[in-house]
Amino acid sequence: MYLSNIQEFWSKNAEDVLKELSASADGLTSDDAQKRLLKYGANTIKAKKKKGAFTLLLSQFKSPIIIILIFATTLSIYVGEIIDAFIIFGIVIISGLLSFWQEYGANSAVEKLLALVQIKADVLRDNKEDEISIQDVVPGDIAILNAGDAVGGDCFILESVSLFVDESALTGETYPVEKQAGISSADSELISRKNCLWMGTHVISGTGKAVVVNTGEETEFGQIAQHLKLQDPETEFERGIRKFGYMLMVVTIILVFSIFAINIIFKKPVIEAFMFSLALAVGLTPQLLPVIISNNLSRGAKEMTKLNVIVKKLSSIENLGSMNILCSDKTGTLTDGVVKLRDTLDISGNHSDKVFLYAYLNASFEAGFVNPIDAAIRESTKPDKAEFFSKLSEEPYDFIRKRLSILVSYSGEDKNKNNFIITKGAFNNVLDVCEKAEAEDGSIIDINEIRKEITDKYQEYSINGYRILGLAYKDMGNEEHFSRSNENGMIFLGFIILYDPPKAQIEETVNHLKHLGISLKIITGDNRYIAENVMKQIGFKHASIMTGADLREINDIALVHRAIRTSVFAEVEPNQKERIIKALKKAGYVVGYMGDGINDVSALHDADVSISVDSAVDVAKETANIVLLEKNLDVLSQGILAGRRTFANTMKYVFMATSANFGNMFSMAGASIFLPFLPLLPKQVLLTNLLTDLPEMAIATDNVDSKFIEKPHRWNITFIKKFMLTFGLVSSIFDYMTFMALLFISHSPMVEFRTGWFTESVISAAIIVLVIRSRKFFMASNPGRHLVYATAAITVATLTLPFTPLAEVLGFARLPIEVLILIFGIVLFYILTAELVKKIFYRLVKP
Repeated sequence: MYLSNIQEFWSKNAEDVLKELSASADGLTSDDAQKRLLKYGANTIKAKKKKGAFTLLLSQFKSPIIIILIFATTLSIYVGEIIDAFIIFGIVIISGLLSFWQEYGANSAVEKLLALVQIKADVLRDNKEDEISIQDVVPGDIAILNAGDAVGGDCFILESVSLFVDESALTGETYPVEKQAGISSADSELISRKNCLWMGTHVISGTGKAVVVNTGEETEFGQIAQHLKLQDPETEFERGIRKFGYMLMVVTIILVFSIFAINIIFKKPVIEAFMFSLALAVGLTPQLLPVIISNNLSRGAKEMTKLNVIVKKLSSIENLGSMNILCSDKTGTLTDGVVKLRDTLDISGNHSDKVFLYAYLNASFEAGFVNPIDAAIRESTKPDKAEFFSKLSEEPYDFIRKRLSILVSYSGEDKNKNNFIITKGAFNNVLDVCEKAEAEDGSIIDINEIRKEITDKYQEYSINGYRILGLAYKDMGNEEHFSRSNENGMIFLGFIILYDPPKAQIEETVNHLKHLGISLKIITGDNRYIAENVMKQIGFKHASIMTGADLREINDIALVHRAIRTSVFAEVEPNQKERIIKALKKAGYVVGYMGDGINDVSALHDADVSISVDSAVDVAKETANIVLLEKNLDVLSQGILAGRRTFANTMKYVFMATSANFGNMFSMAGASIFLPFLPLLPKQVLLTNLLTDLPEMAIATDNVDSKFIEKPHRWNITFIKKFMLTFGLVSSIFDYMTFMALLFISHSPMVEFRTGWFTESVISAAIIVLVIRSRKFFMASNPGRHLVYATAAITVATLTLPFTPLAEVLGFARLPIEVLILIFGIVLFYILTAELVKKIFYRLVKP
């Protein structure tokens, strides 16, 4: 980095800062920027070092059990068991390669998806403004900042115009902080707040130009994150997987050591018993659980991409499928999102050219807060005399005042015309700073004489579905500067009437969400009348409404109960959105929030499912875990279905792996006690594990029953434990049945016994996936073709293996026809019993 701390620059001027950074106010050249990127690294804090293919391959063999197994293989070679050792080693390598292939494919898919929604930054490169990935910003870059931009590093401000920045991520302060260039003061704390910007903050309003001083982990935010080892919060799904996998691992290790001890007590060969125990550990631990889950989620993410839904964090797919409340703004979601100017009216409700002129001047001179309302006004025909006005100063819009004020001067024929402020904004916020009003004939009257009539007209227009802004002005004499304190004693001029019609077929989309078990709640800054009108148009005839004023009067505990019953939150301030989200979460719901503006960031951060759109401001896209390429509830509902399918397929593997592992534990433990020989050789245990893993890898492509995705589902460890115990015991019962049949019916010798149990174990484990995958009878549910192909291939391979030259090497023998018939009878009985148990289980145990 160029310096250890940006505080070194607090008291310097811009020229000195640029000189010390070897930078120019015109920006870096592309070559210089590339050299600096190589020197300082990517501009990111939480990025993990990317694993190369070779490193990823090696990581598949880092498990302590695998390492011990490889060591034991070497020991087997030393004592003369060369062929067996190489077979075991080969099976371990093949398993590792399959795991690598799955994980590498998942990682590559995620990288491609994230590239679609990179956060951008505007910088000066090669003497021109260029948009680059924020990760490519380097020290010395000249950043161009506008409202909604994320600050791409610790910066020293070179230029600023009404620049206000949200620093709550660093300071916890709710209100935005004003930033200015050229501040010099002996008070370093004051300077730090005025002429420096920090990574992790974002621009609320205004514009600025700043030189980047530090990036990545060298920023103040990066140092804090590094010191506290900050990480993304663990989701419910991730936490459940970790805890459950840990539980299985502990139980498995305990049983493996117990089995090893039993074999030693019964004086079985030590090396063989040791290898058997290790092989058993590999076969019983859910080592493929993370890989298969990642593969499921990455496949789900790719499926969602086809629906224009980009998943930035894979684990958020589970939350999307579990979501049962969706909070969203109405603009662009329920409505077309294209605001249009309907009319400009005076206080009597008549069209006014003066109101239009003043509204146009305010919108066209505004530079601090890009928004569709000003764009709609500017797109109208340019009014007469507009070219005679020029901008002197601006007080940008913020979400506390809800006003935008511009100080203008006039250079036309009327030389005696003074400078004056034009203020527009939320109707009540503008009316509150007015003492007078201008009548249709130009006369000025006291606002109290006409306040009720003005308010009545506002309500009338709002009830008809229009969005209403207030417009006011104030004479400033010859003053060329002003501040917020001048926003008082103004003259109310009239109304700006805007409209945004509901989307076509939005009512069907909302009903579809309701059918999916998702309750839609609208959170908007618009007044209650507009919100109520829109809700009526989409089928909510009696929507319950809370306003921002109501929220201020209610405590958090009461809000938890009230929020559940409320459909529309209107006239809401940004910090109140966060309160609503938290209240709904406390009520036990999985809450999604869809937002695209600066004022949505805190709500996005607190939601279980944070959703934004590709056209959103950078800081909203950066905060969200799911980004829609189109702001459309119909697109989102399709993404929800894709997320539920992904979650369903992930749960199939969890159910199968946990029940199979638990059953095998009991089977192996019992067999080791009463058999005079090892039930399976170590290489046979590993081969069983390898063959049963192959169909499981196809689960990600499996079809999902439509009934399962009709409503949200959540991770339920209690349910999975009951499933594991029930179906694990069923599996173990049929293992013991196989033991008894091979020992007492067919009187199979040792090699034939091992071959018979291997055959039954692999075929039953492969086919039982078809039973577990659905609540329906397995013949009534349509499995994915890849799963069917994999199951059929493993069944054929298992049956033919004893007839191949590999049989002798692997310790197998050809099975007599009566033994094969016996095994098929047991497998068939197992399938029918599992179906019966499944029917009873789902009747008695609710997920």
